[in-house]
Parts: sequence; structure tokens; C-alpha cells
Amino acid sequence: MRVLVACEESQVVCCAFRERGHEAYSCDLQECSGGHPEWHIQADALELLKMRWDLIIAHPPCTYLTASSAVRLYNKDHTLKDAIRFEKGKQAARFFMAFYDADCMRIAIENPVPIKAFGLPQYSQIIEPFMFGDPWRKRTCLWVKGLPPLIMKEAPVEPTGLWVGSTCKRRQKKDMEEKGYYLNTKRDPKIRAKTFPGIAKAMAEQWG
Repeated sequence: MRVLVACEESQVVCCAFRERGHEAYSCDLQECSGGHPEWHIQADALELLKMRWDLIIAHPPCTYLTASSAVRLYNKDHTLKDAIRFEKGKQAARFFMAFYDADCMRIAIENPVPIKAFGLPQYSQIIEPFMFGDPWRKRTCLWVKGLPPLIMKEAPVEPTGLWVGSTCKRRQKKDMEEKGYYLNTKRDPKIRAKTFPGIAKAMAEQWG
């Protein structure tokens, strides 16, 4: 299959599909950090939607779409606090919908629980890293079209903490460093946004 993994610089999902023999490409405005620039297209992902793909997996930016950002968007009396942020949210929603409405039979979009203000479609399911072998909580929504929901093949592991919104104990840091992840108090956005290996493997096995 020809697979486009849009808005992915880490190449975690791209590499999972490559390992199963698919012609997968990551795409992002940034250079890739996954070690395979030959599989990375540094360009506007919307331009690639003009090409024919068998499967599109998209990770559109969530900064202005996530429900956790509502506190920055609205006052306590529910009046609009930041008109500029609201406009950026509308732009982000249009970008999201470009993938949702793409001319492709199989589409999956990953994002956190969205804020209702921008009218995104209802998500198909919610998954967590601990459901697929990585011991962390990070609620992640999937919107899928032409694909089955991701299912657990084995029993979930015990989560050891929140991946977003908390710091890690020393033992947890060591464990995640060994897997290529590191969470410190600054919670670097690139590290925070990476797809966990277990979820990427499940996508490749079940959707590939």
C-alpha cells in the first residue's frame, strides 16, 4: 500500500508500516528525526492530498483544537477571551477537515479530545498507550473512515503515569529513555506529540 503519514516528523508510524513492507512516507514542514530522510517529504501535507494514496494517517496540530485549551479561549462567563486564538482555531479546524474529507478510501486522524467550538466530527474511538504495551496514560481520539477501530490484541499493561500534564519519577524516566522517550518538566512538544511505538505497531498490523 501507498501510505501517507501526514504531520509526522518522528517517523514512528511511517517506520512501522515500512517494516511490514508498505510504501509509506512521513510528511511535515520540519525535517524528520526518525533517521530515514529517504522516506520523508518535507512539504505542506495539503499538497500531497492531490496525489493518490491507499491510506492516509494524519496527526494535524492540536494546539488550538484541544479541549484543554478552552481556558485560554473563554472567560469564566463563557464569553470569548481571545479572538485571535479563535481565528487560529478555525484555521486549524479547516486543516483538520482537509484530511477528513480527503479523496481516499482509508483515512485515520489522531488528535486529543477536541473543543466543541470548532465543530469537528464525532471521533470514532479513544485509545491510550497502555492499551498497546506502553505504560502511560494519554487520551487520544481517532477519527477513522474505511477502517476498523484499533483493538487490543493482548491485555493492557499497567499505566505508570500521565504522559502529558505531569512529570516523571526517576524510574519512569529511565524506562522511557530506553524506549527513546524522555519527559521532563518542560515537556518538549516534539517528545509529547510522538506516537507511541505500540500504537504505531497496532496501526501497521491492523490497517496494513
